[in-house]
Amino acid sequence: MNLSTPQPLFRVAALYRFCRLERYEALRAPLAAFCCGRGIKGTLLLAREGINGTVAGTEEAIAELIAHLEDTSEFGALEVKYSAAEEMPFHRMKVRLKSEIVTMGVEGIDPLASVGAYVEAGDWNALISDPDTIVVDTRNDYEVSIGTFSGAVDPQTKSFREFPAWVENHRSELEGKKVAMFCTGGIRCEKATAYVKSLGIDDVFHLKGGILKYLEEVPTEQSLWQGECFVFDERVSVSHGLAVGEAELCRACRHPLMPEELLSPKFEAGISCPHCHDARTVEDRARYAERHRQVELAEQRGSGPHIGS
Repeated sequence: MNLSTPQPLFRVAALYRFCRLERYEALRAPLAAFCCGRGIKGTLLLAREGINGTVAGTEEAIAELIAHLEDTSEFGALEVKYSAAEEMPFHRMKVRLKSEIVTMGVEGIDPLASVGAYVEAGDWNALISDPDTIVVDTRNDYEVSIGTFSGAVDPQTKSFREFPAWVENHRSELEGKKVAMFCTGGIRCEKATAYVKSLGIDDVFHLKGGILKYLEEVPTEQSLWQGECFVFDERVSVSHGLAVGEAELCRACRHPLMPEELLSPKFEAGISCPHCHDARTVEDRARYAERHRQVELAEQRGSGPHIGS
């Protein structure tokens, strides 16, 4: 008989909603109080164009939050993806005011007015297997590095602000084709497909619910996904069935690392990895080494995650 006590599971909710939210500033403090009062942690972004974020808490607390948000007249039904974590994947709760809930930096792009056609996870394989379809990963290079769809184009962007320039530079390759775009949870594609359509490219598609929904619903044996999906919390990545993946985070540059990269002579926990080693000075390494030492001391004292971790 197994007498060990199972670790409590936290429910993780990745959510967004584009809407007209003129009173977003007034919602900040009450929303932060609501979450903190229920032990919820994570980040929520509020802007005139809506809400976006990922939070974690008990199943009951997350259910209360989603019900509370959907009772807010402007939000209505949210786009939500759920997953689980054995440990709380966030250190604190933040509610931030932003100019955009996903920053692309192009004026006048409104997903409420025009957006690509949504494709359900179960129909995605057929679309991206069509030779007339160009599949575009709208995420950043560090996310793509640990996993993407077979045959997808990697724009090699450092931030989503660079995506419009990539589209402009490759516009002739996209015209006359089916353009299928995907991202982690669906929100970046709302703006990416709206932007591409604003250029007069109309045959544009969008994986509804993003990679997270695909990994949740599509069986492994039928999947065209290769690798793991980066997530913006302490789990680092998830795989099929939304199980926690094998990736770890370089605490120096925040780049996700797969197990084989941890074997590199350029990897030193908390100090460097193959992606940042050559760009670090002796002073940088000394500073990171001291920070890593403080993290380890905090963990040994049982005081929880160090703020620098």
